[in-house]
Amino acid sequence: MRNQPAGRHGGIRRSTAVVVALALMVTGCAQHAESGSNSSPVKIGMVTALSGPLQSIGEELRDGFRLYLDVHGGKLGGHPADLIVADEGDGPATAGPAAEKLAKKDQVLAVTGVVNAAALQSVAAQTSAAHIPLVGSCGRPTTLPDVSWVWHTSWISTQFGQAVAPYVRSKVDGPVFAIGPDYQGGKDQIEGFTKAFTALGGKLTDNKPTYTPYPATTNFVPFLSKVRQSGAKAVYAFYAGTNAIAFVKQYKELGLTDIPLYGAGALTEGQTLTAQGPAALGVQTVAPYAADLDNAANRAFVDAYQAKFGHAPSYNAMISWDAAAVLDRAIAAAGANPTPGAVNAAIGKLGQIDSPRGVWQFAPKSHVPAQQWYLRTVRQDGANVLANVTETDLTVLND
Repeated sequence: MRNQPAGRHGGIRRSTAVVVALALMVTGCAQHAESGSNSSPVKIGMVTALSGPLQSIGEELRDGFRLYLDVHGGKLGGHPADLIVADEGDGPATAGPAAEKLAKKDQVLAVTGVVNAAALQSVAAQTSAAHIPLVGSCGRPTTLPDVSWVWHTSWISTQFGQAVAPYVRSKVDGPVFAIGPDYQGGKDQIEGFTKAFTALGGKLTDNKPTYTPYPATTNFVPFLSKVRQSGAKAVYAFYAGTNAIAFVKQYKELGLTDIPLYGAGALTEGQTLTAQGPAALGVQTVAPYAADLDNAANRAFVDAYQAKFGHAPSYNAMISWDAAAVLDRAIAAAGANPTPGAVNAAIGKLGQIDSPRGVWQFAPKSHVPAQQWYLRTVRQDGANVLANVTETDLTVLND
């Protein structure tokens, strides 16, 4: 299951020709779904953030899925595919109605996307009630009671912290200041770290994490001012989108960069990292993917993404690419006239997925990937370009 990272100190390895990369990608996916003679179109709904503080992540999800369709002739499972994108906005109040429209009015075959973990619960309620598979491509909260119709090509939100806690414990001699946003997904992210870290004998400043109002907090100075006086030897944080941009910049402005900053991958990912600029240098994050991983599927994916968008992909784009790949194979397996029930059943039988992150498969109970996790460091990757460079393998989380 492991794939060895490459370019850890020299940036992303790129193949020499985008045409070759695209050819490799299409060939590699031929095992997933035959182009076949199926001509009846299928409709796929996507609920993603196209406004609000998580907009940049939502756009990356949309772009990753669309790129898969572009590379595969606009088809999923041999059927012409129509992707209907709905804005989840800031959370459940807008995401729930968006999912309801996709299920009832648009009558989609499946739904994907969903950035905000709080929004996911309302989306999953709509899709599960309609017996439509949801193939999510961002964080899943721990509070989702039934995943019979829910799959994720991403993670459970606690897994970031669980994956990196042993590494931080081995490197940090002293208490850690843990901080994140006060909503379900933010609490899951932080508690995944704090519970695993303290179980290993690690100490937290004040013996508890700090939570900031969400999404209102853009001024983190009152919270960050407490870091040095707390005696913290490191900080662990989860923020995403505009909140992550503000947090990392203010961390630098307050002169805290002598205190190591660790975080979940969203802290320095994609468009967020670009906006942070040099303030993010040296920040270390945990994720199941980095664009410098050295395997054939990733080299092809990175080249195709760069050719279309002019920059390296984030893990958000890759996770959404994988959601499309899962639906591609499942729809093909569901036959000439696929139904939501047949697609849902087929997802559970897919087995291993050959992905840019490496080979993975759905864990049978959680319906999230059993996958390798990595530690990345923000470094300079060429002139005026920053990248999350893979440092080391962390662990494989199976459920």
